Order: sequence, then C-alpha cells, then structure tokens
Amino acid sequence: MARYTGPKTRIARKFQEAIYGPDKWMERKPHAPGQHGPNARRRKKDSEYSSQLREKQKAKYTYGILERQFEKMFHTAASKKGITGEVLLQLCESRLDNTVFRLGIAPTRRAARQLVSHGHITVDGAVVNVPSYGLRPGQNVSVRERSRSLETITNSVSVSNRRFDWLEWNPQTMSGRYIAAPERAQIPENIREQLIVELYSK
Repeated sequence: MARYTGPKTRIARKFQEAIYGPDKWMERKPHAPGQHGPNARRRKKDSEYSSQLREKQKAKYTYGILERQFEKMFHTAASKKGITGEVLLQLCESRLDNTVFRLGIAPTRRAARQLVSHGHITVDGAVVNVPSYGLRPGQNVSVRERSRSLETITNSVSVSNRRFDWLEWNPQTMSGRYIAAPERAQIPENIREQLIVELYSK
C-alpha cells in the first residue's frame, strides 16, 4: 500500500471532519462524498466492525501512517504499561514529523514529513531524516541552521500560534523540546482510540 497522495478534502468528507486542517470545501459540503449528495440513498447504520475500522482509518490518515507501521505501533503500545489506546496516541504524537508540525515549524503534517525527509530538522544537534523517528522526553528538535531562512518554515513559524503543554518552543533559536508524553486529555485529535483497541483485539 502506497502513501495516500490523493484529494485531501475527499478523505476529510469521508470522516465528516477536517482532519487535515481548515478546508473551505468541507464547509460547503460537510457530508460524505457521493454522486448525488447526502440524500442520494438512505445509509444503513454502521456495524460495530465498520465503526472500529473507520476510527482506525481516521487515525492513520490523520497522522500519515501506513497500515503495517500502524499495526506495529499498536503491538508496541499493547506491550507497554498503561491504557493501550492512550499509549498508542502517545506513540503517534512522539513521531518526529508530528512534533515538527505541533511546534509550528510546518503548516501540515505532510509538509513536516517533507522537511524531515529532506534533512532540515535536527534532534539533539544531529540531522534526522526519518519522519517516524520516536522522540524521548527531554530531546531537542531544531531547524537546521542553514534551513532557517526557508520560506515554508519562516511563513509557518510567523503565523503559528499553536502551543502544547508537552512541548517547549523558542522562536529565537527555532528549537523546541519534547518534555514528556502527553496525557490523553491534552491531545486535541478527535479519535476514539478504544474502538481501535477493540478492532485489533479481535
């Protein structure tokens, strides 16, 4: 399975939620995609399995993770202490590309992934070009010195006002720190992680 590079609005409409950020088309057509609109046919009530699968797909698209990666993360979460669903989301949040997005260095997770892949981001002073790299509490994430003048980065940093309790950000040095794994209540994503746990537990 290749990484999804198709229309983002179609996926957002599928879940009836702007998972990729503000979208003017979502405001105009908030219903699921279809040839003749929301009332073309009466939709059947989702089955339990359908709801669980839908939630897993939403999480995968939100964080930009492939099926095999996501399943591996679930098994890692299940082997750790704590609530499996919460640990799973913490692992998603600790990914380097997601942290770059959360710090405001990139406007979207997709853009953050590209910045990491192209070697514009350092972790504890060393260039890391693996978007799925899992950060540990206390590690520092910075924009590489020669990359700080990139228009994509400067524009994103100048307009970003996102701040999260588990991250520190210094705009002067364009660096941040991953303080600790976030608690579930701190993660803003609308994902019902318990359904994902139930799906994989079958």
